[in-house]
Amino acid sequence: MDYEIVFLEEKNVVGFSARTNNSSPEMGAVIGGLWQRLYLPENFTKITNRENEKALGIYTDYSSDEYGDYTVMTAFEVKNDAGQVDFEFRKIPAGRYAKFVVKGNMLTAVQEFWQKLWHMELERSFICDFEEYQNADAENAEIHIYISLLPFSKKGE
Repeated sequence: MDYEIVFLEEKNVVGFSARTNNSSPEMGAVIGGLWQRLYLPENFTKITNRENEKALGIYTDYSSDEYGDYTVMTAFEVKNDAGQVDFEFRKIPAGRYAKFVVKGNMLTAVQEFWQKLWHMELERSFICDFEEYQNADAENAEIHIYISLLPFSKKGE
C-alpha cells in the first residue's frame, strides 16, 4: 500500500467514544453504534464551530498495539470546545503520520485497509490513528487514513 509521510498540526475534535479491541465480537457493533449516535439529528446539529464537514473515526489510548484495547471515537473537527455540551472533547496530537488514501465502499474499503495495515512493516507509535472521510458517498468514498509513526514528533524535532 502506498503512503506519504506528513506532519500534522493538532486538531480539536468532539464526538462520542468507547473502548474495544480488534478481537472483540462486539467491535463492529460498538463502532457502528458510535457512528449512528454521531449522526442522530439531535446530536449532529448541536456540534458547533466545525472546521469542516469531514467526519473522523479516531483510534487512541492503545493499551499496547493492534491486539490490545483502544478507544475509538467518531467526531468532527472543531475550532475549540466552546459550546460543545453533551459531547466528548479531545485533541488529535500534532506529529508524524503515514497518510493513506482509500477509495471505494465506505465500509468494506476501510475494513480491507485495516486488515492490510496489520500485516505491514510500519513503525507505528500507537499514539493516535484516524480516518478522515472526504465525502459522504457510501459507495464511492474517499477516506484519508493517518497512522501515527515513530518517532512521534512535531516538525523539526
